[in-house]
Amino acid sequence: MVKETTFYDILGVKPGCSPDDLKKAYRKLALKYHPDKNPNEGEKFKQISQAYEVLCDPEKKRIYDEGGEQALKEGGTGGGFTSPMDLFEMFFGGGGGLGGGRGRRRERKGKDVFHQISVTLEELYNGAVRKLALQKNVICDKCEGRGGKKGAVEQCPTCNGSGYQVEVQQIGPGMIQQIQSVCLDCRGAGERINPKDRCKNCQGRKTIRDRKILEVHVDKGMAHGQKITFYGEGDQEPEMEAGDIVILIDEKVHPVYRRSGNDLIMRMNIELIESLCGFQKVIRTLDNRDLVITAIPGEVTKHGDVKCIMNEGMPQYRNPTEKGRLVVQFLVDFPPMLPPEVIPALENCLPPRPEIIIPDGAEECTLVSLDPEEEATKRQQKNVYDEDDDPQERGGQRVQCATS
Repeated sequence: MVKETTFYDILGVKPGCSPDDLKKAYRKLALKYHPDKNPNEGEKFKQISQAYEVLCDPEKKRIYDEGGEQALKEGGTGGGFTSPMDLFEMFFGGGGGLGGGRGRRRERKGKDVFHQISVTLEELYNGAVRKLALQKNVICDKCEGRGGKKGAVEQCPTCNGSGYQVEVQQIGPGMIQQIQSVCLDCRGAGERINPKDRCKNCQGRKTIRDRKILEVHVDKGMAHGQKITFYGEGDQEPEMEAGDIVILIDEKVHPVYRRSGNDLIMRMNIELIESLCGFQKVIRTLDNRDLVITAIPGEVTKHGDVKCIMNEGMPQYRNPTEKGRLVVQFLVDFPPMLPPEVIPALENCLPPRPEIIIPDGAEECTLVSLDPEEEATKRQQKNVYDEDDDPQERGGQRVQCATS
């Protein structure tokens, strides 16, 4: 009859459970409440380790079952509780747990898996939930990651448990060469499972492929290249911590807006009459609101002018009530030509032209349209031709050999 069940309750097992169940419960809780993962759960981790140290020892377990924790203290066996970190290292292998031995921890953790999702600027503005379906390895639940029946794992007779084979070749008189290769029978594991004892569910591989659907929450204000990490959702391997799944945000190009930090930038074309006489324009925001902007009559908007609307840009990440600026650059569409009959009326409306004094003998010239892009192409082609020319042909100094 068990007098006290506190230690059993801490580990979440019932009195009379098997050593395997006890070990499995401790392993799960120790990983969950390790101080490196939960810095505020140090006391919980200590309780878990103390409970397991008592219940995994037959003599301490007998004393605890008969008289509880007080009997352990009176008998002197409970006062020598080892460090919970020492117990963790003994159970999982050396290296200081999850954080103390950084190199060993990386060896015991699976690889991270990276996925990229394309999101629109609207989704980054408003937030969104995207579903991602993927395939990953999970530990076989039929054999609990053993690959076969209990006790079916044996040392590989081919490599004697080393995981590799050494082949000796003679390459000449008195000369030999050793070639080391991964053991083909155990694939470098150093152990194997007899085919007749293998798990039928995983065929001895210890893991199976499973389909997983993740809900990716794209928060307001996230940016291109930002990462969303699902810890422990990567491929599972026996006696290893599962890796992470890392989602990379890929922002799609928007037809109207361009993002710069928390600012949104757009270009707006206006007609010449709007530039000179004022206008009203409607801007549709990324959350489908309509903003009205006004330039009052008499306020001239020049070509290339830049103005902004405060607090109408992108939401700040993790502080979405605060937003950046909506920056608008105005581009004036000038008419290609004016009818001659409207020019006098237009001149009456506009400030007079400045008076120009033409000197005697001045020559009159004709203006020809020039395409900047075409000129840039010509300059680029000319530079290429110049690079291929002989330096002497470009006016370089010629050098001749002196003869006597």
